[in-house]
Amino acid sequence: MLRRRRGVHVGPGRRRAEGGPMTTPSFRRAKWSTAALFCFLGFQYGTWVSRLPALKTRLDLGAGEVGLLLMACGAGAAASFPLVAALMRRLGSRLLSLASAAALVVVLAALSAVPDFPLALLAVCADGVAVGCLNVAMNAQGAALERAHGRTVMSRLHATFSGGLLAAALLTSGVTAVTASVPAHFAVAGALLLLLLGGARPGLLPHEEETPAGAAEPKPRARRGLPSGTTLLMGCAMAFGTVTEGAMNDWSTLYLRDVVRAPASVAPLGIAVVSVMMLLARLCADRWRTRWGDGRVVRTGSAVAAAGLALALLAGGVVPTLLGFACVGLGAAAVTPCVYVAAAGRGPEALALVAAMGTTGLLAGPALIGFVAGAVNLTAGMAAVAASALIVTATAFRIPWRARTPEPVA
Repeated sequence: MLRRRRGVHVGPGRRRAEGGPMTTPSFRRAKWSTAALFCFLGFQYGTWVSRLPALKTRLDLGAGEVGLLLMACGAGAAASFPLVAALMRRLGSRLLSLASAAALVVVLAALSAVPDFPLALLAVCADGVAVGCLNVAMNAQGAALERAHGRTVMSRLHATFSGGLLAAALLTSGVTAVTASVPAHFAVAGALLLLLLGGARPGLLPHEEETPAGAAEPKPRARRGLPSGTTLLMGCAMAFGTVTEGAMNDWSTLYLRDVVRAPASVAPLGIAVVSVMMLLARLCADRWRTRWGDGRVVRTGSAVAAAGLALALLAGGVVPTLLGFACVGLGAAAVTPCVYVAAAGRGPEALALVAAMGTTGLLAGPALIGFVAGAVNLTAGMAAVAASALIVTATAFRIPWRARTPEPVA
């Protein structure tokens, strides 16, 4: 027999030592456990990516082969959609989170020892599959936490992913100051990841046995196995939202240097401005969601990103450009957290598909901007970024967002 706590179902597999059913963790405990998963993913990814130069030297790789490594990770994550959907149904988000996180620790150890490029490619592809699994499972945990307690938290959870990336960069800097050994670095990182995973495990929400009432995919209008129009709209919003994020990270420095003619010391500030504004906005966005609702936050934010970047492209100059980039970080910050919440409410298949479309956008976005820049110029490429944010705004009007909750953020 299942017990229900505000939309979260306690599966029969979780028991106390004395044989009774385990209670749902408190909001605070579950919040920190889920945040540990987001931090885990950012830290793991940041760790191995930060050592790409060392891996390139050890394996004697060319620039094209390094590009293939990065592509293999993203391709593995994007292609994991059918597997993730099946594992979510079979294991639930809690067990899948733990299993995929453990797999990422193993992959990190393998990357420290691979002797040649083919094995490195295989390890990185496996990393992408495990990333796809953990990404869906941890976002399902975050959405379930919001449903269970009627509080907004997803944007702050996504901010901890950025915190994990920052922590990985700092650890890399500290370890390389002592030793150049990649195995030593990855051993320290693996130990920290296991500590994070151990701290997360007790507070994760129990396995959900069924989709919340009224949230499942509409059965009469679609064949089994085919996504509904609403799910595809969510995937479109996620894809173009990640196009905006990924393209800004990859092209902002080049735009400042080659088009705006910013000094070499100023050009890297493009990425810094976008990243800092996105982190700050994600720390605040849950309060915006509570006050105005997810739909208004996504529509307004993506419109601010599109308008700010478009005005910066028209005005030119270093300061207007940096202000426009700040608008992109501010406006795009809450798009993916809100879309994840909406997709999770429609079941594991919808969440897995939307996550895969987001990964595809993250992969395809920078390449698409590069194609436009090559065919026209980089200003036109950045205009395509503004257009992608505008597409998110238009799509957001058609998505049935979760109703605004009056409960305060805790």
